[in-house]
Amino acid sequence: METRALVSYFIAWFATLALVFLSLRLRRGRKLNLPPGPKPWPIIGNLNLIGSLPHRSIHALSLKYGPIMQLKFGSFPVVIASSVEMATAVLKTNDVIFTDRPKIAAGKYTTYDYSNITWAPYGPYWRQARKICMTELFSAKRLESYDYIRREEMNLFLKWLYESCGTPIVLKDHFSSLSLNVISRMVFGKKYTEGTGDTEIVSPKEYNEMLEELFFLNGVLDIGDLIPWLSFLDLQGNIKRMKALSKKFDKFLEHVLDEHNARRKWVEDYVAKDMVDVLLQLSEDPDLDVKLERHSVKAITMELTAGGTESSTVTLEWAISELLKNPEILAKATQELDSVIGRERWVEEKDIVNLPYIDSVVKETMRLHPVAPMLTPRVARQDCKLLGYDVPKGTRALVSVWAIGRDPSHWDNPNAFWPDRFMEMSVDIKGRDFKLLPFGAGRRMCPGYPLGIKVIQVSLANVLHGFTWKLPTNDDLNMEETFGLSTPKKYPLQALAEPRLPVYMYCR
Repeated sequence: METRALVSYFIAWFATLALVFLSLRLRRGRKLNLPPGPKPWPIIGNLNLIGSLPHRSIHALSLKYGPIMQLKFGSFPVVIASSVEMATAVLKTNDVIFTDRPKIAAGKYTTYDYSNITWAPYGPYWRQARKICMTELFSAKRLESYDYIRREEMNLFLKWLYESCGTPIVLKDHFSSLSLNVISRMVFGKKYTEGTGDTEIVSPKEYNEMLEELFFLNGVLDIGDLIPWLSFLDLQGNIKRMKALSKKFDKFLEHVLDEHNARRKWVEDYVAKDMVDVLLQLSEDPDLDVKLERHSVKAITMELTAGGTESSTVTLEWAISELLKNPEILAKATQELDSVIGRERWVEEKDIVNLPYIDSVVKETMRLHPVAPMLTPRVARQDCKLLGYDVPKGTRALVSVWAIGRDPSHWDNPNAFWPDRFMEMSVDIKGRDFKLLPFGAGRRMCPGYPLGIKVIQVSLANVLHGFTWKLPTNDDLNMEETFGLSTPKKYPLQALAEPRLPVYMYCR
C-alpha cells in the first residue's frame, strides 16, 4: 500500500508539473499584440532614453510611437497613455484593473510600509482608508466647518504681504507657509511649526524641507525599484535618505499623537476638533472592516499635510509666474476682481463662482503645469486589452497628463498660456473630463481635491486683488521645472508686491 501511495503521489506531482509547463508554453506561444515602443536594452530597458525630466522625455517618445506605447524601465514593462482616449481607457474603462500600485522603496520607507492612501495596495485597507477620507475628512460638511481657519490664515498672510511690500520675496516659501498653516490647523488642531523654544517641535523651514524631500523621493526613478537585484546596493543613496526622512517625520508625528491622546484622555465624551482626533477615534472603532493601527494614523496624517501643502504651493507659484510673463492676462484678472469684488473687501470662497476668469487662470495653470505630470504609477491586476493592444498582468501604467495638456487635437495653441480658452468651453477638473486631470480620475483620484482647489482659487484671487506684482529685475523669468512626484519651478520665483487697495484693508 505504501509503494502504491508513493507511486500515486509522484504521478500526481508530475501531472501537475506537466500542466504548469504546458500552460507556460501555450502562453509563450501566443504572440501578444503589445503596444509600439523602442526596443529595450538588456538590463536597463529603455532607461537610456529617459532624461532628468522624465515627463518631457516620455512626451517626445509618444510623438514618435503614438498615444499608447510600451517602454521597459529596467526589469518592468510600462505602458504610457498620452491621449484623452488612452487616459479614459486606463482611468475609466479599465479603472478596476489598474487600481493597484507598484511596490517601490518610497512606499515602504516613507509611508509606514504602504500605509497611506497613495501607495497602499488595492484591497480592504485601501478601500477603508479612502472611504474615511471621502466621508470623514474631506466631506463638504467637514470642510465647511473649517472655513474660519482658512479665512483667519488668509488674513494673516495678506497682512504679512503688506508689511513686506517693497522687499523681494520668495513666493514659494510664503505660499507654502500659508498652505501649511491652513492644513496644520485642520489636521493637527494647531500650528506645530510656529512655536518657540520647547514648544517648537520642528521649524517651518525644516518642515518645508522635509516635505520637499518627501515629494522628491516619492517621484524619483530609483535603480533598485527598476532593477530589483541591484536594490541592496542603494546606488543613488535614496533608501538612506528615505530612512532618515522617515525618522524625522515619525518623531514629529509621535509627538502629535501623544498630545492628542493625552487631551482626549481627560475629557469625557470628547468631541473631535481636528482630523487627527477623527482618525484616533476611528482607530478605536471595533466595527471597522480593518483595524486602523497607530502607524496607519501616522501615515494618513503625513499624507494629508504633505498633499495639502505641496499641490497648492506649486500651482500658485506657477500661476503668478505665468501672469508676470503675460501682463495683459494679469490685467484682465485684476479687472474682473475690481468689477466683481470692488476695492472695499477681500475675496471670500463664496465669491469664486462669480469669478470665471480667475477660475480660468487656475485651470490654465493646471493644464500647462500639472502638479503630478505623470500621475502616480498604477499596475495591471490582470491581463487586459487597451484599444486592441495586449497588456499583461503586472505591467505598470503611467498617464501623461502633461502630454494630454499639450495635445493640439484638443487644445488650440497648446504651448501658450491663454486662460481665455476656458471662458469659451466647459471643462471639469474633478476627474470627469479627461482633457484636464490635475487630480487624476477614477478610484485612485486624489481624495483631497475639494480642499486643494479652494485654497488655490482663494489664495490666487486675494494676492492679485490686494497687490500689484512685478519682478525685482528686468531679467527674463526662468520657467524651468524640476521633477519629482510633483513638478515645482527649478528656480523659485522672487517678486515685489505693492498695495493696490486702501491702506485700512491691510490693518484689520
